[in-house]
Amino acid sequence: MYISLSDRSGGKRDKSQDTGTALLGEVPFRLSPVILWLGIVSMVTDVSSESVSAILPLYVTGFLGLSTIAFGFIDGINQGASAIVRIAAGWAADRTGHPKRIALAGYGLSMLARIGFLFAGGFWAIAAIVTGDRIGKGIRTAPRDALISVSAQPEHLARSFGVHRMLDNIGAAAGPLIAFFVLLVIPNGFSTVFVVSLAFAVIGVAVLGLVVPDVQARALKGAQARQERRLFAFSWSHLREPGLGKLLIAAGLLGLVTMGDGFIYLVLQDRDSFAVQWFPLLFVGTNVVFLALAIPLGRLADRVGKIPVFIGGHVALLATYLLAAAPFGGLWATVGCLILLGAFYAGTDGVLAALASQLTPSGKLATGIASAQTVVALSRMTASAGFGVLWYAVGASAAMLVAAALLACAVIAVFFILRGAKRAQTADVSDGA
Repeated sequence: MYISLSDRSGGKRDKSQDTGTALLGEVPFRLSPVILWLGIVSMVTDVSSESVSAILPLYVTGFLGLSTIAFGFIDGINQGASAIVRIAAGWAADRTGHPKRIALAGYGLSMLARIGFLFAGGFWAIAAIVTGDRIGKGIRTAPRDALISVSAQPEHLARSFGVHRMLDNIGAAAGPLIAFFVLLVIPNGFSTVFVVSLAFAVIGVAVLGLVVPDVQARALKGAQARQERRLFAFSWSHLREPGLGKLLIAAGLLGLVTMGDGFIYLVLQDRDSFAVQWFPLLFVGTNVVFLALAIPLGRLADRVGKIPVFIGGHVALLATYLLAAAPFGGLWATVGCLILLGAFYAGTDGVLAALASQLTPSGKLATGIASAQTVVALSRMTASAGFGVLWYAVGASAAMLVAAALLACAVIAVFFILRGAKRAQTADVSDGA
């Protein structure tokens, strides 16, 4: 098992590591078993969560008959409710030295929320259940990513996150596929999908609790002893790390113009009017592309730099918006949207976590990652709620064009913001040498 903290330098890297021009040829990639097991946990859990997410837009707007504004509110919760607890969960993982325990609590809460779907039938009930599920996600994500960061080789950090995201997205593709077959066999079989979702959630919690070791607690034991177990008091000092504050600004700005996938799929369905039982396959297509590109783009980020890949992912999202808003439709236009959207996630999800961990001191690793995830969650919650209102006011295609224009402006701004962040990080490394 590969576990090392000695080659972490408070979130700082040698210049050659930042550019990806050295060391990669000298250090072969080795996958830690911890990352493999965490990937399996995420895979099973994503079967649970994505099987529900794949039917939620139709369930809310079709089966329950609610408006796009109502769905925008629920999707906003789905995007951002996790922000309520992300930083607190990251701090708790750093403070206790037991990130697995914090992650397990989050996975367990999401599992319990799945039970509620079996009985909910109205807007407020659905909103409350989604809130509970997303709070569980907020609790588990940063501690889990901290475990990945500690277990990964520093020279292959983004690639290690890419492996985890690939496994995660096997489940993310399988979940909607299961929902598709359920609806194909049982029209309006939403309750059956909810039962399947609960079963997979139970499996995920069991695997995490019984198989995954609490790696960071073991790795930090010696350091904690040398510090005489000094209490880690919460502070926002990690935001003053060179580059991290700029990363949070950039992530928040881009998140404000990133609506939930469900809206993109509803726009495609509104344009092409395909049968509702095919709707879950849109989620499958996106996640298959994410699965295929997660490791290659993670490896590319380690070689050429994480910032260019992160920005390039948002350029793919911009192309998704434009293609979804195009007056022509059909199979190939839809497939193009799914490919671009999958490329967006492959180029941003794990890369953002890798960037945040690289720019955060090791003692506050989970807190730094959680800060970035919190900013993204809150900004995307605002984006989804706003897009629901915009759609209601001007229509699907016009709303998508407005979102595309705003995203184009944000990408240009972030290019300059993150270029400054990279220089600040390099300067910090040089001063400390």
